[in-house]
Amino acid sequence: MFDLKVMNSVLGELEEERGIPKEKVIEAIEAALATAYKKEYAKRGQVIRAKLDLGSGTTEFAQIKLVVDESSVRMEEDGGIEGQKKPLAEGEVAEPELPRFNPEQHILIADAKLIKREASVGDELIFPLESKEGYGRIAAQTAKQVIIQKIREAEKVSVVAEFGKRQGEIVSGTVQRMERGNIYVDLGRATGILPYDEQIPGERYRQGERIRALLYQVEESPRGIYLRLSRAHGNFLAKLFEMEAPEAAHGTVVFKAIAREAGSRSKVAVASTDAHVDPVGSLVGQRGVRVSTVTSELGGEKIDIIEWSENQKSFIEEALSPARVVGVDLDETEHKATVTVAEDQQSLAIGRGGQNVRLAAKLTGWRIDIQSTKGQTVAKTDETGAVKEEATKEDKAEV
Repeated sequence: MFDLKVMNSVLGELEEERGIPKEKVIEAIEAALATAYKKEYAKRGQVIRAKLDLGSGTTEFAQIKLVVDESSVRMEEDGGIEGQKKPLAEGEVAEPELPRFNPEQHILIADAKLIKREASVGDELIFPLESKEGYGRIAAQTAKQVIIQKIREAEKVSVVAEFGKRQGEIVSGTVQRMERGNIYVDLGRATGILPYDEQIPGERYRQGERIRALLYQVEESPRGIYLRLSRAHGNFLAKLFEMEAPEAAHGTVVFKAIAREAGSRSKVAVASTDAHVDPVGSLVGQRGVRVSTVTSELGGEKIDIIEWSENQKSFIEEALSPARVVGVDLDETEHKATVTVAEDQQSLAIGRGGQNVRLAAKLTGWRIDIQSTKGQTVAKTDETGAVKEEATKEDKAEV
């Protein structure tokens, strides 16, 4: 007999604080009681089920038997040593082995119909058992372990359901600890991990400090739930803009492409679904207040916002801003763009360490070669986005 007042209090607390439904906790208790009963009183192989009545606090026990026929079970071994399989002939495919008939778990259809006329193969027959009050120490300990395991499983399902809905969104938490370059973040009901390669280079955090990051992956494994966070992901940048610009949050301004080198510089291509809305101006904000807020969150990262265009030549020109482009020639076969710039624009087009042309290539998806007005190629990008400068000594001095 259970103290119903205490039980209902515990059930309510688990549901409110840990998000575990009452039904799941009751299911765990019933499984634990069935396990304890089986260990203490049942015969080997019996399937025991318990039913807890929250109205009276009593528990009913029953043995479950599955209705079978001779085609769904093995009635006896066909000679030989048990478990030894006959060799297969060449080209013969092994058939799945049927379960062996166990009178404690199975009941033949003919016998089942004597008990329940409408019984059919696959049904379960329930045989009530005598309730017991006392359980041994080992049975009680086993029951406790079953309850703990079931509650953990239910909590795991609850956490996956909660954070699965938030995947791809920004979450906020507190720095719990740092291990081997990884930052563990307390997100309330679960702990997120911010791997070293998903952090913004140069950022440092202290234990207890608040941190925001993109929840980009919810991974369930036998060892637990991994909530993988990122501050270096391109979508983190997009979500920050959505928090600052209502036009982006409502879908009027759409992010077409993002190329990012976290902590240093990013290029964002945006378009508007409304002809009356300026996509670039919406993200920049009045006097640059919106883009400044995002830049501050990213530790001063420079952000180039350009308008996306279906015209690939115009898009590539915009992607190389702030450099002014003289002309763009496209090679569709090699998916390469040769961009001509004036000599005084070469350093801007290439950028420090090739960063500007590298980001432009990632943003547009084209390999970009920078060419001077004299027809000399001064920089190339390859399939990986890496930049190789090929300028003369005089040009390199300018770069």
